[in-house]
Amino acid sequence: MQKLQIGNVTLKNNLILGPMAGVCDLPFRLLCAEQGAGLLCMEMVSAKAILYNNKNTRSMLAIDEREHPVSLQLFGSDPQIMGDIAKRLEDEGVPFDILDINMGCPVPKVVNNGEGSALMKQPLLAGKIIEAMAKATTRPVTVKIRKGFDEDRVNATEMAHIAQESGAAAVAVHGRTREQYYAGKADWDIIRQVKETVSIPVIGNGDILTASDAVRMGEQTGCDGFMIARGAQGNPWIFKQILHELEIGETLEKPSVEEMMQMMLRHAKMQIAFKGDYVGIREMRKHAAWYTAGYHGASHVRRALSEVESYEQLEALMQQFLDRA
Repeated sequence: MQKLQIGNVTLKNNLILGPMAGVCDLPFRLLCAEQGAGLLCMEMVSAKAILYNNKNTRSMLAIDEREHPVSLQLFGSDPQIMGDIAKRLEDEGVPFDILDINMGCPVPKVVNNGEGSALMKQPLLAGKIIEAMAKATTRPVTVKIRKGFDEDRVNATEMAHIAQESGAAAVAVHGRTREQYYAGKADWDIIRQVKETVSIPVIGNGDILTASDAVRMGEQTGCDGFMIARGAQGNPWIFKQILHELEIGETLEKPSVEEMMQMMLRHAKMQIAFKGDYVGIREMRKHAAWYTAGYHGASHVRRALSEVESYEQLEALMQQFLDRA
């Protein structure tokens, strides 16, 4: 399997769990690590929230020794603050391996603050942010961008070039504009164009939902790594599946209902242990809907999930699901 070098960090393979708000918490990252992900990206964290010592943000910075290497993703639009927080996190001993800058989030409350994918409209400011952070930390700094802000402003190649010149060690490219959010088809050709423009590693992102998607993206773009985000929701096995297909050329079968159920219940126990009974089980409702999608009888489970309020109820619901399978 192809290893990937990002700055002074060597990944065991080139498969990366993409950062997803409300999804990539510690329990989920550990499950993806077990299934073979070469790098785990954390949920994006606001640099200003860290600056003002937001309590909820602190819990999002938890890292387990079993999940290295880990990429911590910051978002913000002030170069000074972003640089200061990069230094502060390292000085405080937060054990991240790579520091990523979010320039791809399409959510209005982020974009309206000039952060996330809004930075696609301000390449020079983006360069100043990258440079400030690269100078402030000894860890590799990477950047996640989109194809552009909209179809009239497709500038991923320009942004990637600026990222490289400003000190970024790698760039991840999502083949959609901000205007598209996650709708429509990802444009993999823009990933190929970026790969031909810069010499730093280029990580392809967008529409990798199966192992064969990763194979096709590699063939079409020549990208150095693959970032899997929504394709991993309820499916931490996707990393194992992609590795198997890339190395052996065979397609692994989908996990059986029983395998899926065991993984989900284990995930639920980890979630509850990490976040407490009340929050943990409620967050598992969406994960359980993702896990069961595509299996016979999943629609019945999804309807019942909204009323699940304890681990015991989830386990009983899943046992019913297994009995019907």
